Amino acid sequence: MDYLAFFESLDKLAGKYKPNAPLAKLTWFKVGGNADILFEPKDVKDLQYFLQHYPSDMPLTLIGLGSNLLIRDGGIRGVVIRLRGGSLTGAFSYVHHEGDILSAGAGTPDMRVAKYAAKYGMDGFSFLSGIPGNLGGALRMNAGAFGGEISDIFISAKAMDRKGKIHQLTSADMGFAYRHTSVPADWIFLEASFKSLGNLTPSLLESQIKDIRKKREESQPKGVYTGGSTFANPEGHKAWQLIDAAGLRGFKIGDAQVSEKHCNFLLNLGQASAKDIEDLGEHIRSKVKENSGIELRWEIRRMGEYTK
Repeated sequence: MDYLAFFESLDKLAGKYKPNAPLAKLTWFKVGGNADILFEPKDVKDLQYFLQHYPSDMPLTLIGLGSNLLIRDGGIRGVVIRLRGGSLTGAFSYVHHEGDILSAGAGTPDMRVAKYAAKYGMDGFSFLSGIPGNLGGALRMNAGAFGGEISDIFISAKAMDRKGKIHQLTSADMGFAYRHTSVPADWIFLEASFKSLGNLTPSLLESQIKDIRKKREESQPKGVYTGGSTFANPEGHKAWQLIDAAGLRGFKIGDAQVSEKHCNFLLNLGQASAKDIEDLGEHIRSKVKENSGIELRWEIRRMGEYTK
C-alpha cells in the first residue's frame, strides 16, 4: 500500500503525518528503526475519521510516551499512531474532576494525574507518580507500583476500535489481571474515569508523591537510557531477585547491560541496538529458567521488524 498517497487522499484529515519517520528518539531506550508513516491525530474526531477510512487489514500500531517500549531495528510497517500528551487542555491530555470522580485523557502523563489528584485531596492516585508513561499505557497493562494499581480506582474507560467505533468499558469489560487487561490489542484508549478512595490533605498526598519519587531515585537507575521494569514479577517472587540469583547483575551483550542498581532494568549504554537489548532480555529469561525453573514474562512491549 502507498501509505503517503492514502494520507494525501484524506482531505478532511487535520492531524500531522510523516513518512519514513524515525522512532528511536520517541522511546526511552533510544533504539529502533523507522515507521512507514507516523500519524499524530489532532483530536478524537480526527482519529475516528482516519480509522473509518483506513483498511482494516493494514498494519496499525499505537505508541504513547515510549517508556515501556522496545522498537526493533527494522522499524514498524504500516502506520504508527501517537497520541501526544501535550498541555492539560490538549485533545488527549487533560484532567478534571467532579466530586470524587476524576477523569483524564489517555495521552495524559501518569505523573500529571497523580499531581492533579493530590492538589484536590483525592486519595488513591499517588502510585501513578511511580509509573513512567501516559494513562493509555497504564490502562492497557493495569499498571501498578508502590501498593496501588489501576484496577483499584477504575470506574470506566472509553476506547475506539479499528473501525472508529467508540466503546464504553466497565471494569468487567477490562478483564483486569496482574499487569494485564483483556481489551482487544488494537483498540485505542481515549479516556478513563476513576474514583477517589477518600479525602486527604493535599500536603499529605504531595508528601506521598515525593516519597515515591525518592524511592524510585534510590532504587532505580536514572540518567540513562532504559525502558523501565523489564519483566513482570512472577507470583510469589521478585523478578530482580531471580535475575540477581542467576548471576546476571551487570551482565552485558554489546552495549546493552543489566543494571547493577536494579536487575530488572536493562540499559542502553549509548550504542546498543534493539537486538542487543532483546537478546539480553531473552538471555536473562533463559538463565533464570535454568537457575530457578521460573519463566519470566516480558513487561516491556516489543514490536516491529527484525533487520535481515
